[in-house]
Amino acid sequence: MTSKSSAGGAAGGGAVYGIGFFGAAIYYFSAGDNFWDFVLAIPKAIVWPAILVFEALKSFYG
Repeated sequence: MTSKSSAGGAAGGGAVYGIGFFGAAIYYFSAGDNFWDFVLAIPKAIVWPAILVFEALKSFYG
């Protein structure tokens, strides 16, 4: 008897989020001008998907 697992799809999503995290962190670090921009680069990189969805919905619904 075999059991099928759906963990493969979750692993793919995690990989995409990880690549996006590193890309966002590099972007925010390169765009930083002062100390606090560099400090806030990591939290911004963690929550960038939420910011993206929020801004998209804000522009869609006005």
